[in-house]
Amino acid sequence: MMITDTSGLLRVPGATLYYEVRGAGPILLIAQSGEGGAGRSTDLVDQLAGDYTVVTYDRRGLSRSTLDDPARGVTLAQHADDVHRLLAELTDEPALMLGCSIGASIGFHVLTRHPGRIGTLVAHEPVSPRLLPGDQRARHERELEEIQRVHRKDGLPAALAMIADALGIDPADPDAEPGLTPQPMTPQRVRDFGFFIEHEFTAVVRDTLDVAALRDAPARIVPAVGRATPHAVLDRTCAAVLAELRGTELREFPGGHNGNTSHPRAYATALRAALAN
Repeated sequence: MMITDTSGLLRVPGATLYYEVRGAGPILLIAQSGEGGAGRSTDLVDQLAGDYTVVTYDRRGLSRSTLDDPARGVTLAQHADDVHRLLAELTDEPALMLGCSIGASIGFHVLTRHPGRIGTLVAHEPVSPRLLPGDQRARHERELEEIQRVHRKDGLPAALAMIADALGIDPADPDAEPGLTPQPMTPQRVRDFGFFIEHEFTAVVRDTLDVAALRDAPARIVPAVGRATPHAVLDRTCAAVLAELRGTELREFPGGHNGNTSHPRAYATALRAALAN
């Protein structure tokens, strides 16, 4: 079996996408959480590349995936179209997909707008307020808008503290596997966090997800949560509501909201099991 290790650029409407492909086996696309680009889950990819051809990419507007007009921002539908076009460039078969947080929300739009492109979606703690009852949905949207206001007024450190609190993450007590690849806060990451908070939070608040279409989508969906994520975290609640909507079990993965980066070895084991059955 030929091992792939390559990167490329793909022209899509309004943007150019940077992507990486590693490994051998069925296509598995990882749509990252937060400001994460193609390299965010490099340790997880290391664990998976022996079993899957793993595709990672920078979402449009982040890092090496440039927008023709940065001022226009993005929508989740555009993100989904990017995934559709990227996978069409790489395979004629339905792909596997791991979507983490906003990556899972993008996955929902791929399933409903581009049926047949994804065969199985593992949706880890989606940031999808439209799945929630009205009062919870409004609370989630207000939470995102408040983080935007704090970011504009007090800067990125204050906004990141609010994000960590909302996700049940204690920065003073990191629970992680040893030997992880460092992810320093570079100037590029600062810019990407700014884009994520200012533009992608807005995309989530203005989401147009067709929940009925998601309920009836023929693809297999595996709702997942981090074992360490507090039950009150709204992204965890989104996953639980998704499980009810689809009539399937809610799976627990190692770590918390960012278990894909904090516990790559154990997370890879859980992901293989989720993709298999």
